[in-house]
Amino acid sequence: MPLLYFLPPLGAVLIWSGNMTINQLTVGTIAPSSIAFLRWLLALALLTPFLAPAAWKHRATIRREWPKLASLGLLGMGLWQGLAYVAAETTSATNMGILAAMVPLLTVLLSALILREAPSLGGILGGILALVGVSVLLGHGDPRSLLELTVARGDALMLVAATCYALYGVMLKRWPIALPPWVLLYAQVIFAVLFLLPPYLIGPMTPVDGSNIGLILYAGIPASIITTFLWMLAIRQIGASQASIFINLMPLFSALIAMAFLGERIALFHLIGGALVLSGVMMAQTLTRPLVRRVSARPSE
Repeated sequence: MPLLYFLPPLGAVLIWSGNMTINQLTVGTIAPSSIAFLRWLLALALLTPFLAPAAWKHRATIRREWPKLASLGLLGMGLWQGLAYVAAETTSATNMGILAAMVPLLTVLLSALILREAPSLGGILGGILALVGVSVLLGHGDPRSLLELTVARGDALMLVAATCYALYGVMLKRWPIALPPWVLLYAQVIFAVLFLLPPYLIGPMTPVDGSNIGLILYAGIPASIITTFLWMLAIRQIGASQASIFINLMPLFSALIAMAFLGERIALFHLIGGALVLSGVMMAQTLTRPLVRRVSARPSE
């Protein structure tokens, strides 16, 4: 396989990791409800001239499938990033990167529950291992502190956000909508903007100025449009399973970027928790043989 095929998923994960630092930089600069809405409004404005004609052509399908499209827009764009901006107020970019890496594992678990896909040995053992890693991370090295409910609010919100994005991927698989990929994305963006509008209007509405315009541009263009293009290209070239493995690099990239731009320091519990989470995720992605095989019906004699 040409090495160039690995550049799109690598680039997408690198941009996503950078967005964890952007989440931190928004704290005190722009309200979470403002950047969550404005980033997708910007993406919608940029995509409309190119995709509105195609969306109009497929308007019958969009009208028929709008409840599913609305749910996908809420999960994958509204809650995933909206909660991440709120989480950034009370957690670090390093923690956010590690918890975001839980998405592939959560996808495996939710697929078993919702899609009735037989669980694998890697999924079960990896899930247990990653859960231990998350408890180390959330407990800042002391999992016993979880019994005292001392988990940081931001860490808990980021875990919910990762679950929403994993659920988004599962429902996207469960609901095969007959739309071209870019039109499917465009329709979801429209609904995401509609969902994010009320929180934006309720406020606080942060005015766009020189201190936050760069954050909005990064979140709206590279972290929204470019990553989507790169990820779709990656899936087409190397497949969804191999592309998802690159998400395991997010904790490393997020930590390095946070160290460079935010001055965050890596503690021992970051290394232990991150290693356990990544080991669990890798185990779930590699040991994929189902524990229970469906017994094929015997031909009648």
